[in-house]
Amino acid sequence: MSRISSRFAELKKANRSAFVPFITAGDPDFDTALALLKALPKAGADLIELGIPFSDPMADGPVNQASYLRALASGMTLPKVLDMVRKFRKEDKATPLVLMGSYNPIHAYGTARFVRDAAEAGIDGFLIVDLPPEEDEVLRAPASVHGLDVVRFVTPTSDAKRLDTILAGASGYLYYVSMAGITGTKPIEAEDVEASIDALRARTRLPVTVGFGIRTPEQAGRVARFADGVVVGTAIVERVFRNVNDPRLAANVTEFCAELANSVHAARDKDV
Repeated sequence: MSRISSRFAELKKANRSAFVPFITAGDPDFDTALALLKALPKAGADLIELGIPFSDPMADGPVNQASYLRALASGMTLPKVLDMVRKFRKEDKATPLVLMGSYNPIHAYGTARFVRDAAEAGIDGFLIVDLPPEEDEVLRAPASVHGLDVVRFVTPTSDAKRLDTILAGASGYLYYVSMAGITGTKPIEAEDVEASIDALRARTRLPVTVGFGIRTPEQAGRVARFADGVVVGTAIVERVFRNVNDPRLAANVTEFCAELANSVHAARDKDV
C-alpha cells in the first residue's frame, strides 16, 4: 500500500479528515522552504502538496504566481525540487508528498526520467493542472511502473460523462475544485460543495479532498466535516510573503498551519 493510501486509511479509521497544506518549493529560497517543509508534519500536515515553480502557471491566482517567481528568482529548478524532497525524506519517511504544478517543466526534463528520479527522491504522486485525463497517459504509464499516483481534478462543471473519463485511471485521491476560476480569488460555499462531494462518493471509493478558496481555520473545519481532506494553499503562501523578511518565517507560517490542522482534525468531534 502506498503512503497516500495508507495515510487516508489511517485517517478514515480515526474518523478524521486530512489537512493538506500547499507550499511552493523554493519560496522564498531553498533553505527557508526546506525548513518549512520539514516543519509541516509536526504542525499537523497529513499530506503535503509541493508546488513546482513555473513562470506561466495555468490555474494559480496572483498569490501563488508570485511565489513561483520568488522561487525562480532565488535559483530554484526542477532538480533542486527533487533535492529538497531527498533532504526531507532523510527525516520523514511517512508523510506523503505530491508534486503539484504544470507539465511543461516535466516535459522539458523528460517525463520518464523525471518520474524515475521523483520516485527515487521520495515523491508519492503528481497533481498536474494542465494535463487532462485524455492526455495524462504520458505521465500515468511511467508513474504506474514506479508505484506513483496521478491525482485528478474534479470541478463543479464535471458532468456524468466527464466524470466517467476522470475516474477511469484516477489514483491516490481526487482533488475537488470547489469553485470555477483560479486559486485564492473567492471563498467557497460549504453547503454546495458538500452536496457535490456526496454525489461524487456515489461514483468512486477514492478519497476526495477539497481545495481552492479555503483560507481560514473556520472554513477548513466546515469542509473537514464532510471531505476526506482539506487543501489550503493560497492562504499559506500569502503568509510566506508577509513574513519574507522575518527570520522566523518558517515558525510563523507553521503556527498558522497548526491552527488549520487543529480545526480540520477536530471538525468531526462535533458529530459525536
